Amino acid sequence: MVTSSIHLGIAGTHGTDTTHLARRVEMELRAVGLTVTRVGGLAKRAADLGFPKMTRHTLTSTEWIIAFGTAAVLEAELTSDVVIADGTAHTALAYYLAAVEHRGQLPAPADLDRLTALTELHTSRQALILATVLDPAAPFDTPAGKDPDYSDTAFRARVDRHLHKILIEQRPDYLPVPRPEHAVAVRTTVAAILDTLETP
Repeated sequence: MVTSSIHLGIAGTHGTDTTHLARRVEMELRAVGLTVTRVGGLAKRAADLGFPKMTRHTLTSTEWIIAFGTAAVLEAELTSDVVIADGTAHTALAYYLAAVEHRGQLPAPADLDRLTALTELHTSRQALILATVLDPAAPFDTPAGKDPDYSDTAFRARVDRHLHKILIEQRPDYLPVPRPEHAVAVRTTVAAILDTLETP
């Protein structure tokens, strides 16, 4: 049983290759013999259960994603040297704020305070957080079967804007990752994790 795992968070709006980035970090860490678990797919699981998503995201769906993600990370920690959260609580909060803005509403202050507190609590152990940066000019395809909101470029931009604002406020040490810098971010992240493991 692993007694102390390193936690890594990967955040970003859809279509910015967050999962690809997480997989590349995972592969590099596995290549040096570390046990790695990547936790992801939370939004899909929420949607499969019937929670609203994308522009229909709600307080309840956001809280479920945060809570379920935390539980999955704790489970992975039992057997992993490194746990990668492919989608952090910051991401869920950013989608909620973008959805509320899309609907022309404002979040209730008490609800926002509660979600912000949950986000801070459930990401406090992430040693490093990477956040992809949306490039509006980059090619973007909508896979078959995706929610119609998936291709809403204005909504993607809102998520990206809210996400980086949240991270600047909560985790100013986070690493923004523009599309051309994914390879550099992977190398930097792997080196930081290995250095942490080697430090007594």
